[in-house]
Amino acid sequence: MLKVTDLSVNYDMIQAVKNISFEVNEGEIVTLIGANGAGKSTILRTISGLVRSGSGDMTYRGKDITKAAPQKIVEQGLIQVPEGRHVFKGLTVQENLDLGSFTRKDKENVNADLDHVFERFPILAERKKQDAATLSGGEQQMLAMGRALMSKPKLLLLDEPSMGLAPIFIKEIFRIIEDINKQGTTILLIEQNANVALQVADRGYVLETGKIVLTDTGKNLLKSDAVQKAYLGG
Repeated sequence: MLKVTDLSVNYDMIQAVKNISFEVNEGEIVTLIGANGAGKSTILRTISGLVRSGSGDMTYRGKDITKAAPQKIVEQGLIQVPEGRHVFKGLTVQENLDLGSFTRKDKENVNADLDHVFERFPILAERKKQDAATLSGGEQQMLAMGRALMSKPKLLLLDEPSMGLAPIFIKEIFRIIEDINKQGTTILLIEQNANVALQVADRGYVLETGKIVLTDTGKNLLKSDAVQKAYLGG
């Protein structure tokens, strides 16, 4: 579904991503794990068209998206939930969700999908007229994910969904991620909490300073001595 080949990304004189290659197959949950500064968020922003690559190629569902505009990428069903959630403050929960469907052509199905989002996230239904800024961190993460689902994603990019959340919300968010995947959405997950990410992932890639240094199934990476020592406190 997504294939990244020899991707490099530069910030001024700094090479943040160094000739990495990986792929995400339809139906999978794939995770990229690594310490802060490893290049994880840069990779997602580059896939989404928000950052331009220095070299390399990216194809999505057989189409070259290396130089595609962000809105064109969204229209193809590749949707990102950004780090830090970035809900629209001053707008209600429902208005935030409505913005998620902005690029859709099938407007006749939007109301039904809104109902599905409210079924998946009951707290959002209870607070649909509330300013998004007044939600807790966990509720804002649910809103950001619900807004992305309103775009009808085929591939969902999640950037640090557990960041800043209490353990009870982390457990719930990852339960929802698994459920979204089981309903047919492919997921590429960036997550500093390697333990929870690898538990739900079919496959994982480990990044260090802009390079992929290890790849395997999520289960095997959980057992890896190198991953245990570096990321799991083993």
